[in-house]
Amino acid sequence: METVLDNVALPTGKPKWLKVKLPIGQKYTELRGLVDKYKLNTICTSGSCPNMGECWGEGTATFMILGNICTRSCGFCGVKTGRPETVDWDEPEKVARSIKIMNIKHAVVTSVDRDDLKDMGSIIWLETVRAIRRMNPETTLETLIPDFQGVERIIDRIVEANPEVVSHNMETVRRLTREVRIQAKYDRSLAVLKYLKEKGVNRTKSGIMLGLGETEEEVIQTMKDLREANVDVVTIGQYLQPSKKHLPVKEYITPDQFAKYEKLGLEMGFRHVESGALVRSSYKAQKHIL
Repeated sequence: METVLDNVALPTGKPKWLKVKLPIGQKYTELRGLVDKYKLNTICTSGSCPNMGECWGEGTATFMILGNICTRSCGFCGVKTGRPETVDWDEPEKVARSIKIMNIKHAVVTSVDRDDLKDMGSIIWLETVRAIRRMNPETTLETLIPDFQGVERIIDRIVEANPEVVSHNMETVRRLTREVRIQAKYDRSLAVLKYLKEKGVNRTKSGIMLGLGETEEEVIQTMKDLREANVDVVTIGQYLQPSKKHLPVKEYITPDQFAKYEKLGLEMGFRHVESGALVRSSYKAQKHIL
């Protein structure tokens, strides 16, 4: 049985490769039961991720910290924009406890942008990683971070936390950045990734979405820019419109084109390239520590 992605506004004539199988399997069923029983908050469920069943079956899940209201208003993102709630200082323990209850082998932690805070949420980031390490010493970690406005002393807190993988998404090509990400800057994101590597982060990672009007040449140039910043892992997926208020899908990228980008990425020297219509930032994340 198959279903199309939930909570996504798609133009008519959507391609057949955007259909996904409903998540099944004993591991998925067990984790779904725990999430519902303990009211655990994962991006996997709240974002209706098409890969949830596969990832959960391999013991991987993604958690979002610092609330669910972002201070930025990116044209592609379905997260609410506005005035965020007060920081929950108990959140690090709550996330760590969720990971323990779910018996997660590899956890991905992400957050909204918190430009309203002096530390931009970096202290909660650090304390969350520490709590996870303390309560789940065998669990490996990826932190999918904002750009923290490029402030190095704040980025240093992530370096201090020392997760196995640090990820920051470019999201799109240079030309479309102002339209797609609004408050973000292409070169600033590259600088963040480069700085992380220079500070000794073992594995860095980034991701981009396709179908927003970019050209093949622009995608390839973005991949080259990431390699010049010594990024190790890149994910490439299809942009899907969260609602009619968001940027429209300009093009559905074919599986053959995604395969071409994967081949080119490996030839460029990336350690891992995940490229496909349903690929998301944390897809096969557990393999990116290897």
